[in-house]
Amino acid sequence: MSAAGRSDDDPGQNPAVDQEPDPGQSTPAVAEIAASSIRSGLAELELRSSQVLQRLENVKVSSTPENHSNSNPDENPEEPVTEDQQYNHLPPEHRVPSDILKSLEQLVSYTDSDDDPEFPLPALDDVSHLALISHSIVAYLSHLDRQQLLRVTNSISGDATRWLGTLFHFAHPASSFHADNADAVLRTVRLAIVARCPGYLEGGIPALAQPTFYISENTTPVRLQYACRQLGIPLEAIKIIPEHSQYGTMDVTLLQKQIQLDVGNNRTPLLVVADIGASLCGYVDNLLRLRDVCKAHNMWLHASGHGLAALVCAQNQGHVEEVLHSMALNLGSWLGVPSLPIVLLHRPLQNSALSAFESDPILSRRLNALSLWTSLQALGRKSIAERLHVAFQTCSILFEIASKCEGIRVLSHTPGAQTGASLSDIIQSPFDVQALFDAAAPVVAYQFDGSTAIPLGGSGSSAAASAAERETADGLKPLEKINNASYFDRLNSWLGQILQRDCPNFDFEVIEHPTHGSCIRYCPLELGLGEQPPSSENLESFAQSLEAHVDILRATIKHKARFIHLVERSEVLRLVPLPEWAGMGGVRFVPEGWESLLTDQAKTELNKLNIDLVEALKSTDNAFSLGEGTDGLICVRFGMVTHETEVEELLDLVVTVGKSVQENSRVLDTMSEIVKKGIEAVTADLQRESEEKLWQEGILRHVPVVGRVFNWWSPPAKESGIKGRSLNLTQGVVESTENIYKYHMQMTGATAHQLPANRSPPTPMVQTPVGAGSSTPVFPTVEPVPGTVSASGSVEATPVQPADASGSGAPAAATTASPPTQNHVEHARTVSQSSAGSSNVPELVAANSAINNN
Repeated sequence: MSAAGRSDDDPGQNPAVDQEPDPGQSTPAVAEIAASSIRSGLAELELRSSQVLQRLENVKVSSTPENHSNSNPDENPEEPVTEDQQYNHLPPEHRVPSDILKSLEQLVSYTDSDDDPEFPLPALDDVSHLALISHSIVAYLSHLDRQQLLRVTNSISGDATRWLGTLFHFAHPASSFHADNADAVLRTVRLAIVARCPGYLEGGIPALAQPTFYISENTTPVRLQYACRQLGIPLEAIKIIPEHSQYGTMDVTLLQKQIQLDVGNNRTPLLVVADIGASLCGYVDNLLRLRDVCKAHNMWLHASGHGLAALVCAQNQGHVEEVLHSMALNLGSWLGVPSLPIVLLHRPLQNSALSAFESDPILSRRLNALSLWTSLQALGRKSIAERLHVAFQTCSILFEIASKCEGIRVLSHTPGAQTGASLSDIIQSPFDVQALFDAAAPVVAYQFDGSTAIPLGGSGSSAAASAAERETADGLKPLEKINNASYFDRLNSWLGQILQRDCPNFDFEVIEHPTHGSCIRYCPLELGLGEQPPSSENLESFAQSLEAHVDILRATIKHKARFIHLVERSEVLRLVPLPEWAGMGGVRFVPEGWESLLTDQAKTELNKLNIDLVEALKSTDNAFSLGEGTDGLICVRFGMVTHETEVEELLDLVVTVGKSVQENSRVLDTMSEIVKKGIEAVTADLQRESEEKLWQEGILRHVPVVGRVFNWWSPPAKESGIKGRSLNLTQGVVESTENIYKYHMQMTGATAHQLPANRSPPTPMVQTPVGAGSSTPVFPTVEPVPGTVSASGSVEATPVQPADASGSGAPAAATTASPPTQNHVEHARTVSQSSAGSSNVPELVAANSAINNN
């Protein structure tokens, strides 16, 4: 047994018993535990725990999983051991603690996302560090002797309960400490049952005639449902009371009607759960009216929510126990300290039934208060009150900023809605629990709904002056949320993401309100580990960011109605629904006549056309992006716009560029077809000439060894070689290349003056029309590109020799394999660039290696 766990009557473990007893004393000396031994044990535990926490705190994110070290020396070190193989069975040999902790660090550090922070675990301050160490001390103290453990536990839980009673103005409370809110609600239900039916331990649930619980529709019933399942109570015992149409709180009138109805059906009204800022929008139920209802029907009134933290800010003494029977306190979330238990403060009840649910009454409810006991002392009452007061002030400032922003609707509880007084005035006044909760707003929830008179076209003052004229002339109506709820949800989702990016000190979240749809919520009392409420500089930055981005939203919905109207009137643009897009909308460029011929091939060509269109548009304005409609076809997406944006100009630009891309695509398709047919013609001509030459010169010239002797004895004529071929793009004709090799230039009318005496170039010996019987289009001329296309637009090809030609000095055979061609987008980009300056034909790349550049 360790020194800390020794009992006082164990003399064999203390060297003091080896001394001679004092003969003057009638009783033997009592062995005492050395205080230094106890302190050394706790100090060692604190040191080890601090070292482990520090190691985990400094772990960095790694995207490469590391194999855990294998401690079995019998394994072959050359064979890799996967993680699954290693942990299928417990290793036969023990592992040292450092290796075990290293494995834990590797598990914590690994991530498959690039967006995670550098350190996966947040940094610890002194209070958080002490709270985490307290959990290790709890496990250590549980090995104390039973009597010692009872004394330590009573002292810790008693101190924490008294301190919390003073902080929250709850006189002489009893308490229990829980791991989560669901367990605290279960304990509350048991308290209500025991208070109403003292014989619950003997008679169980049948002693109650169908117990009934009441909760507001703004509060989630999940925890109360958990308690019913644990106690064997049917879920129909939970009654959801609708909210008041004006205040958003529980409608007390409807509550009274429901209670009367249940009493008439032989049910037992047992518990009312009051919402004090626990809902998404932070509504606060009227506690005084609920107290009167509960008192009239002998019911238990329980309160939960972030608004209870306002009790700490009250400076004058009060008695909240006169209004409530119990309340749940989430101090870990309110103070940003990890792993603090949920505290249930309630009126004391003397009944053995309460301890019957606990396997160990000492450890199960009270020893877990150690982390709270240490954290409360580390913070102090003044620091706790200041933190909570700053949190409520932050909410009040955010509420004021959001309510003054044009187009923003605040959905959460209005601070001081009933009294009209601020929290600073209420906390200095005589204690009034209802006025205190009304002045303290723990949550700010708001959304953009465009609730202003917004003109539809133009910008500036001229737009406001001509708004009525535009609406009359075009038949347009303002874009309203009531008819475009899903679109406004996307706008609010975009706004929430932007604020999360620009204001990292605010923990904004985008939530789905059951009535109002998507909205943005902020609660400074839901702090994570090490988080603190934002500063005044952060609030100013938030106000600027909100105003700037809401102005963009106002401009977007101002232009959207006109955007839809203009697209519907266009002959080549079609409106594309984009369910997940928050911008102005999407359009698809559809040339005239295509909609009636939308086969699979036509759809593919239409997608290519719109992809090229987006590429060309993105070079001029970042407001355009590539999108895909619900039908799977590509479209042009329009993003957010400003008030100065001219929708007509944007759509005209799309139409103009779309027609240009369409025309250039036709040119490329025609030239590609000409080049393809030209290559086929060249291949056929060269193959035919090779066969003719073979028969003209004789077989002996091409037989190995014999061909060398025959060529030496009778050399072949120099002009008998196979003529190469070039493709004249302007005329669509395949020509022989004897003039190119003779004059060392490509012959055209423009280069005829370079010949002696200005003679005309001779006509090529071979001319083969490409695609005979079809009209060949005439293309504009281009500037010469060295090594690619000549001034006349011709591409040169080398002759093809027989595969078994002997080494008689003939050129090597050229392969006919086609190199990879550029995709459609690259061609379109070349067309767009070349046509911007002049009407030149875009640069071509040889489609076959049989065509050589000269």
